[in-house]
Amino acid sequence: MHMADALLSPAVGGTMWAATAVTVAYCSRRLRDEADDRRVPLMGVLGAFLFTAQMINFSIPGTGSSGHLGGGLLLAMLLGPHAAFLVVASVLIVQALFFADGGLLALGCNIFNLGFFPAFIGYPLYRRLAGGTPGTPRATVAAIAAAVVSLQLGAVAVVLQTVASGISALPLGTFALFMLPVHFAIGIVEGVVTATVVTFVRATRPGILPGAAPSNRT
Repeated sequence: MHMADALLSPAVGGTMWAATAVTVAYCSRRLRDEADDRRVPLMGVLGAFLFTAQMINFSIPGTGSSGHLGGGLLLAMLLGPHAAFLVVASVLIVQALFFADGGLLALGCNIFNLGFFPAFIGYPLYRRLAGGTPGTPRATVAAIAAAVVSLQLGAVAVVLQTVASGISALPLGTFALFMLPVHFAIGIVEGVVTATVVTFVRATRPGILPGAAPSNRT
């Protein structure tokens, strides 16, 4: 879902830069107010994990396309939405600056598309659907649904941003019909991976999850 600079006009890219900057400032303030120092090292570890995971592409049978995990929903479930958005932003900034993955004009779009939708739409949806029953089939279905919705919204955003830039040679409907099925398949894979990882973490280190009480161990 990484967008390239060539897909965007300066007006659209600049608008998304502004929207992303506002969201980064909001998340930074919320994270500072929460003052949970336990999350700081975990943010670093998960940032490195996300960076590596996004480098691994898998083929999507029958489409001729490939995809990679977005990771935003997993980070939101392990860190909370505000910290997750900041970690996704940090990873994408490094990718753009040092690996030319996405470009600077598209950076605002990429952070918003890959960070905002999973953290602030997918994660609340997961919590509502899972019903406080982690590690169950219901929670797995909830994770898959949240991942699919997050990626579908991100794919729609890519389509709208590209069409609004006047760059796409495809009509809006055709472009959407190409993007949505591919990201639906990616969402299913991401949901299964996310549910598996969160179930493992809850079984082995439940204290690091959002809302967990601080450990009294020294």
